[in-house]
Amino acid sequence: MSTRLRVGIDGRAFDSPAAGVRRYVRELTRSLLALGEPLSVIALGGQPVPFPIEQVPEPWHPPTNFGWSTFGVLRAARNAALDLYHAPAYVAPPLGIRRMVITLHDVSYERRPEWYPHRRDSIRRLFYRRSANAADLVITDSEFSRREIEAAYGIRPEHIRVIPLGVGDAFAPLDDAPPPQGVSSPFVLHVGDLHTRRNLEVALDGVLHLRRQPGAFSHLSLVLAGLDRGLVPLLEARATAAGDPEAVNFRGHVDEATLVRLYQSASALVYPSRYEGFGLPLVEAMASGTPVLAARAGTSGEVTGDAALLLPEDDSGAWAEAMAGVLTSPERAAALRARGLTRARLYSWHHTAAATYEVYVEAAGR
Repeated sequence: MSTRLRVGIDGRAFDSPAAGVRRYVRELTRSLLALGEPLSVIALGGQPVPFPIEQVPEPWHPPTNFGWSTFGVLRAARNAALDLYHAPAYVAPPLGIRRMVITLHDVSYERRPEWYPHRRDSIRRLFYRRSANAADLVITDSEFSRREIEAAYGIRPEHIRVIPLGVGDAFAPLDDAPPPQGVSSPFVLHVGDLHTRRNLEVALDGVLHLRRQPGAFSHLSLVLAGLDRGLVPLLEARATAAGDPEAVNFRGHVDEATLVRLYQSASALVYPSRYEGFGLPLVEAMASGTPVLAARAGTSGEVTGDAALLLPEDDSGAWAEAMAGVLTSPERAAALRARGLTRARLYSWHHTAAATYEVYVEAAGR
């Protein structure tokens, strides 16, 4: 066993199409390297990582994601002579790796399979289950997710570690920040890929209701920053049927600088999701000084504490009223902003990395 703890991590996750996974892996790895502990992090496969770490090329494997996640990762891990492998997002070789940690950000696919009606979803769920049960320890982002993992997989509580996510220094307030090109004020913002579980119809209906009122709300829009996972046609049809297609502004994936500016210039973050394992945009919005309106579901209350206005997930009238309140009452917006900034100080990638390193040491038997 080497003096330094050699931990491998899936190199493909650094460029994951899931924005939350991509940010988690990049920020966690940067912060792990900054800890100053006797630790080497090795990226297994994937494209070149955008900061200096050891990287092992992908060995031959069947040319599919499944082939990589089973045979490719296993061979790369052996080539790298690891002490431990960290699977950062749900999937790992179910056999062949002696010491392994896995991060399960949520188990919505297991608890609410109706949201994932894909042809191969039952196969994916089985693979995720086997990956989770193969790990020595499971990391998850919240107490809510810990309970969900226990219920879904029967994993014992002593094998699960709750480590909240962090927020980067780039997410900070800027008074009177102009919105990015293509976006006009006032607007409310949603950040995250557009899944069915994100429940964005309720936010759109609230905006449509306000735009029908005379006066200050006629130019309000809902700005959506995230990749479409099949929801855009439904939202477009909903706005068009209401005779108001300009009520919603689809931005797709945005870079970090644009994302920061969106938070800084938004009247509020609207987060009506029915289920989240953590909800990283909640913390990014709070750190940016953006008032947060969130559904009373999943982890929202756990993550935001008293810093957000929590609303019934299906009551578009309540969402319209809350948006109107933030837009018309500077005092209400300022109170949410102040509580959010205080709450956001609880979350840092340094803390995430330090707690994760402790899990590595435990799982590796050091």
